[in-house]
Parts: sequence; C-alpha cells; structure tokens
Amino acid sequence: MSEPKTFDVRTNISEFNPDVLEEEFFKAFPRFSADERAEFSKAWKFLVEKTLNITRSCGKPYILHPMRVAALLADANMDMDCVICGILHSIFEIYDENMNQKVSVEEVENLFGKTVTRIVLDTSKITSLKINSKTIQQADSIRKMLFAMIDDVRVILVKLADRLDRMRNLKAIEPKKQRLVAAEVIDIWAPLADRLGMQSVKSEMEDLSLKYSNPDGFQQIKKLVSQKKDERAAYLENAVNKIKEQAEKNNIKIEITARAKHFYSIYQKMRKRNKGADELFDLLALRIICHTNSECYTLIGIVHGLWKPMDGRFKDYIAMPKSNGYQSLHTTVVCDGKPLEIQIRTEAMHNQAEHGVASHWLYKKGMNHDKVDVNSLAIFNQLQNLKNENLTDENFFSQLKGELLGDEIFVFTPKGDVVQLPAGSCAIDFAYHVHSAVGEKIVGAKADGKIIPINTALKNTQIIEIITNPQAHPTESQLKIVKTSKARQKIHSWLVANDPNFVDKAAEAQRAADIAANNDKARVIQEEKRRHPRKKEGLNLSKLMSEHYTGKIKIENTKNVLYTLAGCCQPKVGDLIIGYSSKNKGIMIHRADCLTFLRIPNIENRIVEVEWEPREKREN
Repeated sequence: MSEPKTFDVRTNISEFNPDVLEEEFFKAFPRFSADERAEFSKAWKFLVEKTLNITRSCGKPYILHPMRVAALLADANMDMDCVICGILHSIFEIYDENMNQKVSVEEVENLFGKTVTRIVLDTSKITSLKINSKTIQQADSIRKMLFAMIDDVRVILVKLADRLDRMRNLKAIEPKKQRLVAAEVIDIWAPLADRLGMQSVKSEMEDLSLKYSNPDGFQQIKKLVSQKKDERAAYLENAVNKIKEQAEKNNIKIEITARAKHFYSIYQKMRKRNKGADELFDLLALRIICHTNSECYTLIGIVHGLWKPMDGRFKDYIAMPKSNGYQSLHTTVVCDGKPLEIQIRTEAMHNQAEHGVASHWLYKKGMNHDKVDVNSLAIFNQLQNLKNENLTDENFFSQLKGELLGDEIFVFTPKGDVVQLPAGSCAIDFAYHVHSAVGEKIVGAKADGKIIPINTALKNTQIIEIITNPQAHPTESQLKIVKTSKARQKIHSWLVANDPNFVDKAAEAQRAADIAANNDKARVIQEEKRRHPRKKEGLNLSKLMSEHYTGKIKIENTKNVLYTLAGCCQPKVGDLIIGYSSKNKGIMIHRADCLTFLRIPNIENRIVEVEWEPREKREN
C-alpha cells in the first residue's frame, strides 16, 4: 500500500502532461487495437479540451483522476467503451463560471455513441445522489437501489473505479471529509464490490477505509505486520517448499503466493475476538494456483497430509460456490505450531475471484469483446441456470438485477435517507413509512421537485416530498390504493374509529371465520341453544342455561380473573363469546358476532380463550 516509486498510469501520474499520460496509458495496455486507440485518443483530447486549466480543490489538474479511473478499468480487462466512460464519467458535472453546463448530452452522443452516453449519464446520476446510510439495513438498501437504477453493470464498475481511485488519493482533503468518504466506501462500495465478486477491489477499499476511519488501529496493525516480516518470510518459505515438493511428486504444476492477511481482515478479527493484533496468530495465508478442479482436490489432500487441519475450517466453494460466483477450496492447518490459512483454486477461479463480473468482459482477439463471455456465466451465478443460453451483457445483468432486487423500489427522503418499498407503492405508502401522522395528513406529493398524484406508483431513485394539511384525514379510497401493510393497517384503524359509514366486509368476514375456528367449545354451546329455543313447550332458556353454567366466565381455564361484559352486545349466559385483553378493564367479553369487536384494531393478536363456567354435575 506504499506509494509507487516509478511512474504508473494506474496510480501516481500527477507530474505528467496530457500527451505523456496518453503515451504511458498505451504502454501499460498494449492489447487495444488501432481503432480502439483512436477512440481513446478522441475521448482523451475531448476531456482535455473541456477541462483545460481546471483544477480540483486539492490543486491538482482535473484530468488526472479520469485517467486513473480509465486505467483501473483497462487493468480489469474492461472493453474500450467502458474505459472511455472512465475518461468521461464526470464530464456532465463540469460547469463554467456562470454555472452553465459545459458539455451537452447530444455532444457526447454524437461523438461517442448511445452506449457510452447512457453509461456516463447513469454514472453521473449515482454521483448526484445524497447517500446517507445510518444503519446496516439502509446501506444494503442503497446497494440494491444502485442496481435498480441502472441498465448496464458497467455503470457500477466505473463508479467502483472512481471510488477506489478517490480512496487512493484521499490524503489531499481534510480529515473530517476523509472519514465521511471512508464511511461511505466501507458501507456501500466495498460490499458492492464483494457482491459482484471483485475481491481485490473490495480488499483494497476496506484497507484504505480503515486507514482513514481508524488511523491508530491501522498503524498498529501495519507496525505488527512489518515487525514480523522476516520471521513470516522464513516460516512461509518453509511451508511453500514442502507443498511444491509434494506437488512435483504428483506431477502437478502450481504457483504459490504467500501474504499476510489484509489489514481490515485483521482488524475485524481483533474486534470479533476482543484481542489485540499481537494476540492473533492466524494472520498468514497461502494461495495455490493450479490448472484443473481435480488438481485442487489432490492438493487439498496433500496439504492435509502435511499438516493437521483445524476443525470446522475446511470450506469447499468449488462444489458449492458463493452467490457471487466465488470458487476456491479453503482450509486452515496447524503448521509448526501456528495456524496457516490456505486457498486452492484454478487460474480461471482466480481471475473470477479478483475481477468478479468484470471478468466477463475479458478481451479475446477476433471477438466482439463488449459482450459477456457466455461460457463463464454459470461461474458467476450458480443460482440461475444460464449455461445454455445465448446471453448478451444487457439481459444477463437484467436477470442479475431481478435476483438481487425482487419486487422492490428504492426512493429518497429530501434529507437523503433511502426508503425501501414494494413495487407499485405510491406517495401514501411513503408518507406512512416516514410517520403515521404524515400519512394521515397527506394531501399531495412531489417527486424530484415536481407535483405528482398521490396514487401514482413511485419510481426508483426519486426524491419524494410529502405535502400535508392539518384538516386532511385517511379515506376508504386510499385503503384500496396502498401496497404496504403499515399504510393499510393505519388507514383501516382510523376509518374504524372515525368513519361510521365504513364497513370492511372482507376483513370482517375473515375475522369472523378466524374467531369461529378458535372457539370450538363455544360452538357446541351455541348448538345446544339452537336445540332448545326460547319458545318451545314453554321452556325457559335462561333457566336452562343457569342449570348448565354458573354465570361466571373462565379466562384461559382460570377462575377469578377480572373481566367486563361489553355493553355494546351485552353477552348473556350461554352466548357464543370471545374475549380480548384491554388496558383498563381487564378482559373484555363480547358476543362472537359483535361488529364492534370485529372492528377493534389488531384484535387478532389480543384474543384470549374464554368460556362460561359450567356447573359441577351432581351424582344421584
């Protein structure tokens, strides 16, 4: 993570002019064709012309960051369209001294086509969002929302490169802003890279975020790792030699890399185990690269033959890949008294692990390489059977979006908080999500500053503002519109309590059925009432009931519990009854067919078992 000592177009390019930067880019990435080089040059010259003499707040030329972003994308084997989007990703954010936009959409589309324009526009849309994640759930909603608002996965890849380069060059801004950017990256962008299977990007983002969010912790871990460097080198060299020796005996060609774990990974272990960095021992890891799946399993046998594996630490992600397509064998063994983590994978698995979804744009000579490599789709997503389908990058990502999002939309409050709602939700649902009092008083709504009907389905990434009036109240028509359970419940409760004309027939019928199903004993009593009507041969029903029941009520098979007979339906001895827990009057007793009882909010969760207390039978 130290600064590079020599010029590298991917990182340190601050002291070079535009012509030198372009020349160094092509030296670093010679794979591009003559036509592609010409397209790149056109985009680069366009950027330089539009941003001439513009510097950033840190004082450095504007053009340096776009070049580094383009280089990161080229380094990830992205196609030239995507690399050009790296060059132009912030072009629509440039304004002159009169706050007029310097570059129009039409200008970019005429020069670079619809695909590049669409990706750049969507990237700018993400940049303009007020991302404010206060909880883990909100952060996950934002990540999902980013998928929902775009149609091309390359938008996410451009934005990841943009965030990674910003983290690499975060020194120039003040500490408070450093911490804010670091928090956004650790909450949103590093997990997003992980979801797309881009482990190298994820790991670097996490380490850099730790560096700026917890400088003391970062330096502590860095010092520990540095102090034990020589000791670690000898220890790992011994382990590597033993594995290579056994692999040669089995005619398996391998490559092994040894490393200390990423700083953020060590930091997480410290927090999880409540230990200092010097108390952790499983900080070392080996990665073995071979050629075939069968060689992977042979090598795991070799490793377990050399050292004793630790219980519960073997993971087979080849047979059961992670949801982001990651494949590898993981094990931790006890080598010379210390835990040593070992990963075993093929070259193809390693490429997938490093670049994730970006690996599907691998350059292949003679191919239209802006298409996804169909043969590798099954690796990326084991949850869908894509092996035999002829997929382009667009419909591949569409399926990925469907899997990640389901039937959900993501919108914003004016303060930038993200709100997750079912697809088809309207402004009324949004209002009740914010607060019940807001929902009750809603009279209008704005989406992105424009008035919309409150019954119109909301769209992803809209900024929603609710207009209220203290005289407003819920209506029966609103009840039929809303999608969320909270809005339905609150509107229904208000109508029951305040609208004498409201009758929710479907709900009442369902509740009556639920109540009847839970009161078999009471139904038996009611049947006895029907067999002994009031006027039959002069039979006195109240006398009959008094012979069967004491007139008292048992609550959940317990006597002497405080209860109150409801005045609305005045249940009599022998009636089919139902009870619920009230705040001030103990158990309230209603007749089971009482409409007032059926309209009580949330009554299903408050019902208690009640029955008339039977008289003890006397033996003759």
